[in-house]
This record gives sequence, C-alpha cells and structure tokens, in this order.
Amino acid sequence: MSTELKTELLRGGQFLVKETKCEDVFTPEDFTEEQIMMKESVKEFIDREVWPHKERFEKKDYALTEEIMRKAAELGFLGVSVPEAYDGMGMGFVSTMLVCDYISGATGSIATAFGAHTGIGTMPITLYGTEEQKKKYVPKLATGEWFGSYCLTEPGAGSDANSGKTKAVLSEDGKHYLISGQKMWISNAGFCSLMIVFARIEDDKNITGFIVEFDRENPNGITLGEEENKLGIHSSSTRQVFYNETKVPVENMLSERGNGFKIAMNALNIGRIKLAAACLDAQRRVITEATKYANERIQFKTPIAKFGAIKAKLAEMATACYVGESGSYRAAKNIEDRIAIREAEGNTHQDAELKSVEEYAIECSILKVKVSEDIQNCTDEGIQIFGGMGFSADTPMESAWRDARISRIYEGTNEINRMLAVGMLVKKGMKGHVDLLGPAMKVADELMGIPSFDIPDYSELFAEEKEILGKLKKVFLMVAGSAVQKFGPKLEEHQQLLMAAADILIEIYMVESSMLRTEKNAKRFGEDSQEIQIAMTRLNLFNAVEKISTKAKEGIVSFAEGDEQRMMLMGLKRFTKYANMPNVVALRNQIAEKMTAENEYCF
Repeated sequence: MSTELKTELLRGGQFLVKETKCEDVFTPEDFTEEQIMMKESVKEFIDREVWPHKERFEKKDYALTEEIMRKAAELGFLGVSVPEAYDGMGMGFVSTMLVCDYISGATGSIATAFGAHTGIGTMPITLYGTEEQKKKYVPKLATGEWFGSYCLTEPGAGSDANSGKTKAVLSEDGKHYLISGQKMWISNAGFCSLMIVFARIEDDKNITGFIVEFDRENPNGITLGEEENKLGIHSSSTRQVFYNETKVPVENMLSERGNGFKIAMNALNIGRIKLAAACLDAQRRVITEATKYANERIQFKTPIAKFGAIKAKLAEMATACYVGESGSYRAAKNIEDRIAIREAEGNTHQDAELKSVEEYAIECSILKVKVSEDIQNCTDEGIQIFGGMGFSADTPMESAWRDARISRIYEGTNEINRMLAVGMLVKKGMKGHVDLLGPAMKVADELMGIPSFDIPDYSELFAEEKEILGKLKKVFLMVAGSAVQKFGPKLEEHQQLLMAAADILIEIYMVESSMLRTEKNAKRFGEDSQEIQIAMTRLNLFNAVEKISTKAKEGIVSFAEGDEQRMMLMGLKRFTKYANMPNVVALRNQIAEKMTAENEYCF
C-alpha cells in the first residue's frame, strides 16, 4: 500500500457508509516473504511439538503446556508484538495476528496459554506501563523467563467487569497497596510469575490496574484454588486466585488510579481480533481432517465425500473459514496502517497502538463474534462427517468441538460484543466520526420514491453482488436508523433489537471483506485462478442475504407498526432481491469437489 493511500484510510465503522476499493484491502495473499516464513516456522513448530501429543493435552497435562510455552519462547514467538527495546521482535500487527493464528490451531489449551500470556498478560504493560515498568517486566515476559496472567473476573463480576469487589488499600507508610479479594477463571495461574490484577481503591467509580509479582517460595498473601474441571481446554491452567493483603509497591500501579476499566476494555479489544485469528487455523485443520475422512470412509460402495449431504457441509465449512480469514486480515492491516500514520504524526508506539485498536473496536467485536461462531459450527459439522467416530475421544473432532466452545465466552461474551458493535457505531455516528445520519435519511427518502426497474449491466465480476451489498447496507441503515429515531439513547435497553442489528452489521462486513479479497485476487491472478473463491464469495453472499432478511424482519415487526411497518417491509424486500439467483447446490458442489480432489482445505 502506498503512503498516500494510507492517509485515506477508512475509520472504524465507515465500511458501512463508504465504498472500499479492492486495491485498498489487505488479504492473506499479500503476506510478505518474511510473513510467509514466519507462518511456516510456527506451523512446523505446532506440527512437530503439539499435534502429535493431542491426547496428552486432553489428559490435563499442565506440565506439557508449560513446556511448549517455553519452547515457543525460545523461538521468539512470545515476543512477536513486543518492541525490540524490550527484547521482543517488534513485528507489525499483521505478523502478530499471523503467529496467533497458526500457533492456536492444534489445541485450545496452547491457544489459551499463548493468548493469555502474550495478549492480556503482557500487552497491558507494553501499552500502559511506565518506562521503568516496561524495562523491568516486559523482557522477562517476551523471553518466557516469566509467564503472565490477567486477573479481572470475579464470582460477582463477569460481563460487568467494573463491578469487582477486590480492594486495594494504601499502607500507612504510603509505600504499598494491600490487595485483598478473589479472582476466578484465571488462565496460566498455575505457572505464572506475574499477574495483572484489577482492584478498587476506596470507593472509586472505576477499578485500578496493578502489576503483581507472584513468587511461589514467598507467596505474599496469594493462594491458588485447585485446577478447574472444564468442558474443554483441559491442559490450560485455570484457577481461582485469592489475595490476602498482598503487598504491591505503589510504583506497580498500572497507568493511573481509576484507569483499570479502560485498560481492561482496550486489552479486550486487541484480545478480540486476536481471538478471531486464533479460531482460523483450528478451522483449517478441522476441515482438512473432515475432508480426508470423507474421502476414506466408504458407505454404499462410495466414499462419503461423493454424497451431496457431505459436500454441502464441507463447502459451508470452507466458505466460513475463507470469509473469516478475509475479514480478520483486512482489519489487522487497517490497525497496522493506522499505527504507522499515528507514529508518523509523532505519537509514541504505545499511544499509536492503543488509539488504532480503539479506532477499529467495532470491527474487532464483529470478528470475535463471527469467527468464534464459525469454529463452533465447523467442529460440530466435523463430528457429523465423522459420524459415530466423531463422538469418540479417539478422533480429533471431539476435543476440537469442546475447545471451540469457550471462544464464544472469552474476551466478552458474543452477546456483549454484538451490543457493543452497534452501540459503538451509534456513538461514532453521534460524534460525527461516521456519518450515519445522511445515508440513513437518503434511504428513508428512497423508500418513499419509485424503485427503478432498469436491469443494469452485470457482465463485470461481482457487479450484481456489489449492488446487493450496497442494498444490504441500506437495510442496516433503515432498521438501525428507525430504531435510533424511535428510542434515542434508550436504544441500549432494547437488547433483542441491538442483537438483530448486530447480526446484519456482521454479515455486511464479512460479505464485503470476502468479496474485496476475491476481486483483488481475480484482478491480479486472473479470474480462472479464483474460480472456487468466487463460488465461496457468492455462496456466502446468498447465506448473508437470507440471514439479514430474517433479522431485519424480526426488528421491523418488533418496533414499527401500521404504514411505517408495511413500508419498511416493502423496502426490505426490495433491498434483499437478486436479479439472478445463484445456483446454491452447484456452488457447494464446486467448492467441495475442489477440496476432496486436494484432500485438504486448500485456499
């Protein structure tokens, strides 16, 4: 991307109201040679050290998780996003996504240990720490000398993270804070040496963050509960942590007093897009295993891969994965470019990264929801393709399905993230960062006008699909615009409407991301080379139109009445109409046959 393009970068949420050219998106086909080498080395590491030992991870071998983390540290993988000044690799945001993607695919236990350490364990210090704090702690975390954990959730404080009861009391000599309280679901608790702990000082409105060292020889009032019995991620160490007047030097306060909630939220924004990445290679591996099995399993003297019912599953699994990759790397590059712009303007790396991730918080929430739900569907269909064998713990599908389940809860539940995505977009609209009002008014006028019956020229690739995408954006503006008008600031009390609007928004972003990726690659590599990707893009659009139609209808009939309702339902029909419907069965067959020929996820 040229520099002048970068300054024209879309702001977060603007994808809804501005057109993006395919040349302006980043795709996995744009990885540099260095990134491809990085990807290969991570993959090779996981195939050698993790995949052969899947069984041990299911048997709660916590020591193995710690051992793999140490080996990952030796190869530098724990320091990819840490600046070089603190013994990290200082890689760009896309490269850190890439490492997170490929290190997470074989087992959720390693995905969780890696994510908790590099993301919420290290990141708050690199982004909010003082120079002294960063020099003291970050090199230890980047090199794996120490492992980090993040202590936010409490028995009474889950989604409402700011309601925690853990207290921090200033000592009489003013040199320490004494922390007392209980945290739960703490990943890496069993082997960490450092905790990012959130506690409340006096009756502050917001919690405060602290860097707390944990030395098992001298526990300083810290005790751990037993390892939790969990549905999945069996070898991820997850414990309760109890603090009894744990002494923390005042200089270990992270950022300033009362800033903990902000730290927690921003750490989660980064965590969300990384979580989307962490679900991608798991999908690729599940799809590949399912494809191999479908080719080998013979029933009625035929490999089951030849049956239409199985082809439909494989095609939908592959399509979701392709779309998830497209959205994840598009947003990662937007964040990376925004960081570069801010640094060029003189911001510190800390501020540049914080503000840039905050800028794309809507996209981070969209991706977290979409990709975490796709991996769940993917593993579920994986079990189904394996049939009875899929239900057996001797095949990899059963553990993949259990491990996938946590993704919809981590980093803010998908329900919270759905409401956040729409809530943040509406806020951006109010602040004038994203012009929602103008386009929404235009859509309202269009509903009153007479529709055009001209049949445009659809000869160019995706001409009709782009027109439909434009109309899907109008559906969102129509539904959300009317809801905002009707309920104003009280919209957030109408959670079911927000959830329906979020589903429309999510589909729009993912449809656009995959369409732009395929179009960009068709232009540079030739349409013939993208035949299957074109099929996946069309199949995904068809599915999205159906979902948007349902969700919009649900919203319209729930808050509009009489003439307004009738007019909006007519508008919805107009905005979700194809001139030429795709042959869905043919598209699925085409995608599945390519994969069964290659015997893997091959896109």
